Amino acid sequence: MNFARRDALATRLLAAFDEGAPLAPITADDPSFDVAAAYEVLAEIDRRRRERGWQAVGRKIGFTNRGLWARYDVDRPMCAQVWRETLVDAPSGAASFALDRAREPRIEPEVVFGLRRALPSGADARTVLAAVEWIAPGFEIVDSPFPGWKFRAPDCTAAFGLHRALVVGPRLALDERRRDEFATRLPSFVLTLRRDGAPVEEGVGRNVLDSPALALGHLAQLLATQRAMPPLAAGELVTTGTLTDAWPVRAGETWTSDYDDLGVAGISLRFS
Repeated sequence: MNFARRDALATRLLAAFDEGAPLAPITADDPSFDVAAAYEVLAEIDRRRRERGWQAVGRKIGFTNRGLWARYDVDRPMCAQVWRETLVDAPSGAASFALDRAREPRIEPEVVFGLRRALPSGADARTVLAAVEWIAPGFEIVDSPFPGWKFRAPDCTAAFGLHRALVVGPRLALDERRRDEFATRLPSFVLTLRRDGAPVEEGVGRNVLDSPALALGHLAQLLATQRAMPPLAAGELVTTGTLTDAWPVRAGETWTSDYDDLGVAGISLRFS
């Protein structure tokens, strides 16, 4: 991809995020636009955000739920930065979020990890969790600039994984005993997502690349293939992908998550 094309796409995608403007899928006009080119555009977007003073605090990995691939016309997970400017900490388990700039926002209940050290790639769940300092519930707010959520994998990759915000609930510190327990529980726990108190959908841990811990390990492998992106490091947080479908949200609604017997408290999030 030439620099002029990369820079023009970065400008269009940032304007869509900042202004809530619609954007035709890039692949509709350019079928040759692929995931490798998308990561080049994403690297330029990251560079511009840092120039604006944005601070990277972690990563998101999207489309780890294989059950959603056909629906959204994607064929692989992808990753993007989480920023201080898109992070909402909810240590009490309750938060609010304004949808004033969002175009077609949706909510995704996820498992979030905080890293205490660099993460090895290709590791099993227990080895991955040895690098984890804490675990928390999360709601990622995703927003497609592509009308009707119609896109392909390169489109959503370039559009920073459709990431608008990440709400992180109470953080539970992990010790060696808890790491053993979570390695076992993460694939099988059941999450319940509710809107205004009514159940909307249930999702199981194995929906996320067989376990959120394995999704974290997959991210380490994915980053190893992206020269423009640094490897995971101590102090970063990582949200590992939605356990359910991504559900449309509206102002006035309150959404809650229940992590069943996982040992993690849920979140209550009100939209305004």
